[in-house]
Amino acid sequence: MDLNEHHGVASQPEQPADRTPAQPHGGSAVAGLAGEFGAELVRAIRVGLAEVSNSGQGAQGPSHMSWYSFATEYARAHWPGRAAKTRDEGSDALTAVTMAMLGDLPGRPNGHLLRRALRHWAFVTLRPGQGEMSAQDRLVLQWVAKASRPLVDLHDPVLARDVLESLRRKLDGSEAAVETMRRKRKVLVHALHYAVERGELGSHPLNRVRWRVPKPAVAVDPRVVANPYQARDLLDAVSYVGGYRRARGRRLVGFFAGMYYAGLRPEEAVAVALPDCRLPRTGWGRLILHRTRPQAGKRWTDTGEFHDERGLKNRPPGETRVVPLPPHLVAMWREHVATFGTADDGRLFFTEQGRVVSYSTYHRVWRESRDLALSPALTSTPLAKRPYDLRHSALSTWLCAGADPAEVAQRAGNSVEVLLSRYAKCLYDRQSINNQRIEGLLSSYDQPPEPDQAHD
Repeated sequence: MDLNEHHGVASQPEQPADRTPAQPHGGSAVAGLAGEFGAELVRAIRVGLAEVSNSGQGAQGPSHMSWYSFATEYARAHWPGRAAKTRDEGSDALTAVTMAMLGDLPGRPNGHLLRRALRHWAFVTLRPGQGEMSAQDRLVLQWVAKASRPLVDLHDPVLARDVLESLRRKLDGSEAAVETMRRKRKVLVHALHYAVERGELGSHPLNRVRWRVPKPAVAVDPRVVANPYQARDLLDAVSYVGGYRRARGRRLVGFFAGMYYAGLRPEEAVAVALPDCRLPRTGWGRLILHRTRPQAGKRWTDTGEFHDERGLKNRPPGETRVVPLPPHLVAMWREHVATFGTADDGRLFFTEQGRVVSYSTYHRVWRESRDLALSPALTSTPLAKRPYDLRHSALSTWLCAGADPAEVAQRAGNSVEVLLSRYAKCLYDRQSINNQRIEGLLSSYDQPPEPDQAHD
């Protein structure tokens, strides 16, 4: 087929092979035709009219697997032994990519039904007795299986970029958090590496796409850090939340205090058990951390409970961390045990029914505590807006007190590098001390010097 005739361009005489750059007009025409031919080839690949290029072929030739079929297989293969939170995040990322990989097939369900069916059923390995899929969700997934584009289509850079761009958006169309983008892209990159390993793809499709996630903010915002006076007012306010009999707030005073005085993460604080604590009548105590209870949801845990049971964050299984407990916290925990006792498994903090304290429960109590403890001018600021900010305040306070960063990092379960990079801007007390020293030096020169007696 004559390319010129195909594009409606009059044929030109054949040019000599050694044409020099001094004749740009003919060169531009050839370059334009080549570009048009390349665009036609890409369009042909998109509608399935051209064979996949060698870079998109697996070891056994072009793959005919759809993205949806591959994604469900990937999810099943990476389910066993994974943390519940990892399973949940993986399903969320695969759902976002799958919705971006759907073609224009008639009968498309609305976005809510699509997301619900994909999140609840498509990328989940069900336990026995976990429930039956509804007829509506089954029909939705049948449509998805038909509408899903082939896996090899991701070798089209335009489509690959569109898929990556979809990871930037939340359900309402607004910009997603940087950490959410990074997490979803990480799942997609890992899944496509798995496709290459399986022989479904000959190379990684994203290698040809220059797309980057914005760098996340590393340092903690100094505005969220409460000083010791503010932290104590907040902890006192917790005890006033809810009625006295049900003790909705009083049950959590020690929980929040552990985050402030011991620098615990929320998933560490909910797992604290009395056998792991040394709570003397006077002086410092000690906590040996060896497990966490992150909240993920029944669908993602092996036990069917809302909370998973894991080891310490970013640590090998079985590793422990010794956390010194200041006398004030020891007294608070002793009083808590005397008042409420412990759960059946020895946990210090639990609901009225003995269950693990949920994310929504302690966040709701904390919001009410801020309204009680802070002035209206401060409640609208980021100051201690999340319970996790108590940990930020703890680590900042320890550093401001002049504690050895290596010791602070060990207590907090961080590396020294992460500790200093995250909290360098939060050393407000140290800045105040240095400001006072500088001001004192400058003030000493406010008065003119005494005249030299020798020159009188």
